[in-house]
Amino acid sequence: MPVPAIVARNLGKSYRIYRQPQDRLKQMLLWRFGRRYGEDFWALRGVDFEVAPGERFGVIGKNGSGKSTLLEMIAGTLTPTEGEVQISGRVAALLELGSGFNPDFSGRENVYMSGTILGLSREQIDQRFDQIAAFADIGDFLEQPVKLYSSGMFVRLAFAVGTSVDADVLLIDEALAVGDIFFRQKCYRRLEALRERGVTVVLVTHGMSEVEEFCDRALLLDRGAMQFVGRAVEAVKRYYLLSDRDRVVPAVDPIPSDPEPAPVEPLTDWPASAALTVLPAAAQVQDGAARCTIVGLSDQEGRPCRAFEQGQPAVFWAEFELLRDVDVPTVGVAIHNDRGTIVHGKSTLESSDTVPVRLSGGTILRVRQEITLNIAVGEYSFEFGLGLVDRRTYDRRGVLSHQEVDAQIVRLCQVPVAGQFSVRLRTPRPPAQLLHHGIADLPGRFSIVALRPDTIAVEERA
Repeated sequence: MPVPAIVARNLGKSYRIYRQPQDRLKQMLLWRFGRRYGEDFWALRGVDFEVAPGERFGVIGKNGSGKSTLLEMIAGTLTPTEGEVQISGRVAALLELGSGFNPDFSGRENVYMSGTILGLSREQIDQRFDQIAAFADIGDFLEQPVKLYSSGMFVRLAFAVGTSVDADVLLIDEALAVGDIFFRQKCYRRLEALRERGVTVVLVTHGMSEVEEFCDRALLLDRGAMQFVGRAVEAVKRYYLLSDRDRVVPAVDPIPSDPEPAPVEPLTDWPASAALTVLPAAAQVQDGAARCTIVGLSDQEGRPCRAFEQGQPAVFWAEFELLRDVDVPTVGVAIHNDRGTIVHGKSTLESSDTVPVRLSGGTILRVRQEITLNIAVGEYSFEFGLGLVDRRTYDRRGVLSHQEVDAQIVRLCQVPVAGQFSVRLRTPRPPAQLLHHGIADLPGRFSIVALRPDTIAVEERA
């Protein structure tokens, strides 16, 4: 078996916290006599994980969870209080904006200084300088002191240097959150090229979509403790549950009570058992308020199906058991491509269809969602999610902003990988076998006219 790129064993870091400034001095002078002042604060404790060579590994958690502390210990700039971390090979780290740069040095001088710190000789830096300058693309600012740089320039130059030193492990702490879309795209292309060369990338970010799309696995930290390590998409769902646990849900303006909604049509076309999968508890993320018991995928006739033609409808099925009372349930499906990108996601909040309300614990919810697969040919996975909102928010969702509605959603149960399927080319028929290029098929129309050159000249003169 290959040697892990990173191994962390019982990793922890504590700091001494003092209530009064003078207690720090007392501790320094009197500790040898058994007197202790202040108390230990553990920023991180009991963290164990391994990262394989070439793996893309995410570290997520709320502010103060210990993410940056962990990365600094991996980089070797912070000494653990307990435990150990082992690294195989050279490490390059982008731990903070402009980390390691001297603000009074020019960009060129900082390239040589940073490259030397990362283990390159001057000759090696000479050979790579043009490549670094081209990637950073900051023009004449390369000869100016970096204290004059914008935050985007800092990151451009730091990323260009950090990814050009032939490191075995690359650590990135929120660096990709700065910069325009073209630079971020360029960064991810560079990271993909590094992965193909076997470079291990550890990414700390608050962007959950980045973790789902880029990382293979992820570590979830909460208040300095390890909560989960495993598939990135599952780590993200667990992160959302932690966020729901701790947040204060804002109130919404009261509205007059409406009469009871019209009864929901019963789901009579439940498919054959061959199209359904009974879920074990380990396959889902939930907080004890609900659980998913069944998921399924079929064609429109309810027959099991895992391969669809482009533009063909697919039917997604799920069954949930409510373990406590729910005001208004919200259920939806998200489809991911083979790179983890969400190409489609829709829940009952975005639908005009009627949903049942005021449900008691013990209720069984059966869900059918039909989606026309106007998406690219390729391999896909899908996830199911169940949440709840209050009745007022649900009734006003058409006049509230997305942020206001999202702040009211409480996630109850997620099935991060409910199943997978493929989309293939259609059987040759008009207008063409391939319906569109790219991820999705956006509605639109062509309008083409043919004009004679002499006609155009007359129109332009007019």
